[in-house]
Amino acid sequence: MAPRVGFIGLGNVGAKLAGSLLRNGVALTVRDLDRSAAQPFLESGAAWGDSPREMAAACDVVITCLPSPAASAAVLEADDGLLAGLGPGKVWAEMSTTDEAEVRRLGARVAATGAAAVDCPVSGGCHRAATGNIAIFAGCDRETFERILPLLTAMGRRILHTGPLGSATVLKVVTNYLATANLVAVCEALVTAKAAGMDLNTTYEAIRISSGNSFVHETEGQVILNGSRNINFTMDLVVKDMTLFQSVADRSGVPLELSPLLLGIFGEAQERYGPREWSPNVIRRLEERTGLRICAPGFPAELIDEEPEEPGFEVGV
Repeated sequence: MAPRVGFIGLGNVGAKLAGSLLRNGVALTVRDLDRSAAQPFLESGAAWGDSPREMAAACDVVITCLPSPAASAAVLEADDGLLAGLGPGKVWAEMSTTDEAEVRRLGARVAATGAAAVDCPVSGGCHRAATGNIAIFAGCDRETFERILPLLTAMGRRILHTGPLGSATVLKVVTNYLATANLVAVCEALVTAKAAGMDLNTTYEAIRISSGNSFVHETEGQVILNGSRNINFTMDLVVKDMTLFQSVADRSGVPLELSPLLLGIFGEAQERYGPREWSPNVIRRLEERTGLRICAPGFPAELIDEEPEEPGFEVGV
């Protein structure tokens, strides 16, 4: 019998992941603080969840995809939260980018109900989440991973079992740290090339075919050069993710040097341009200081994944 799935959190990423489940025939119940965000799903056959507790009681798997660890804790621990409805045979899947210690704390509370917990954040951008081609990390015991793998492969293409609960969260903030470092480096490279008189279309291509290339250059570099800077990811989320990464390093006793600099850069950019500004607009700091505008013709305003949706599969085995 196919599992009944609840999905809480229909934001930029969550809506796309929930859409992949619905598109692939999963029996879906959805919930968001903004009920209008759920309307397209309800019109396409999904049910509405009146409360997290009722969703947990009615569903086999409940997924949360929320903006902060505090939001996830509230959804689980409120009087009508998930913990009140979970029990043996059920699974809580945390797809938010969250804190390792917090997901383990909540996971222990889930386990006390007899249910299983998995942290399964995604990586690869909203455009790949929309097509089901995104990568998903999963931290849990092997039995739980195999139970939830069919759902993960409905939402993503490459699925990696990372180890015990919390391991996926650590690796997610590690990869987000690297993406942030690449973004700042791409911004500095493009501004420097422009200041040196280089054509920016030629610059983009030179980087793309060289050892300096990166996923961030090929994606965020395009919306920077278009001028829209719309990557469906905001500055407050970068600051949140960088803070989570720094916390992992601090708990592990690693004296980082670059991470605090990046956090300072985005902290200043967030104060200057607002927390909901698109993250690639961190380049405005350099544009304003140099008087240059970093734009070029021929680049898209928003990324679209042109690869066809393919069945997901486990990697690393």
